[in-house]
Amino acid sequence: MSGGCINQGYALIGEISTYFVKLNQASQVEMFEAEMLGLQQMLDTQTIRVPKPICCGIAGDSAYIVMEWLEFGGGNTQAWEEMGRKLAEMHKANPPQPLQIVGETPARFGWERNNTIGSTPQLNNWTADWAEFFAKHRLGYQFQLAQRRGGHFSGKDELLGKVPELLDHQPQPSLVHGDLWGGNAAITKLGEPVILDPATYVGDREVDIAMSELFGGFPAGFYRGYNEVWALDSGYKQRKTLYNLYHILNHFNLFGGGYGSQASRMIEQILG
Repeated sequence: MSGGCINQGYALIGEISTYFVKLNQASQVEMFEAEMLGLQQMLDTQTIRVPKPICCGIAGDSAYIVMEWLEFGGGNTQAWEEMGRKLAEMHKANPPQPLQIVGETPARFGWERNNTIGSTPQLNNWTADWAEFFAKHRLGYQFQLAQRRGGHFSGKDELLGKVPELLDHQPQPSLVHGDLWGGNAAITKLGEPVILDPATYVGDREVDIAMSELFGGFPAGFYRGYNEVWALDSGYKQRKTLYNLYHILNHFNLFGGGYGSQASRMIEQILG
């Protein structure tokens, strides 16, 4: 089966059940451990459907993750509206939080472990302030990686300095999918919306909506359904380019090409 651009995918077919299996090198087992945890946490919200994780580990020289098998193939307007409603419900659910030490500022944004966005490490250090988290562990880290591969963005320092001003809306912490483009959302043959292949963490819910608009966008019903349950704030349209810059920088670091010039244009647009 297709396993995306990173992993090998297989259907494991038994007499009673079928499972979906992804394989990679044994050194990548932590990527699958993080994926399994993210899927389980999303499943625990009892909101939107995700492939139920079964197990992960190492066999021989391969790392693996096993999930329930889902048959995709639907996709009418009602299903996409339900996708939006269910995602909003997941964003509303109480997200995982670290154990608090008495007297310390609550650390609301991050996750209990690092994971990956594509094959790039994604740093999730718990941080009390969302703007600080996004500037340091999202944009700042991607700019560091870009510099190593020869990418130089003239407005980088000015942009990072303006992040607190650009993200001054004090978002409620939400469990987010983290990599919500069209390839990671589907409708089953029975018409049930599903999200998969997460890069989970606790952040601003707007990051998921922003990425859903990045590569062609989701059907309009998705956004109607989302706003029925939890309407987006008025400042979202100004923030979405900043949030999507993270993914374009990551694409530059993974694939090079025209993503560098696209990132430069986005920086210019944000700085105005």
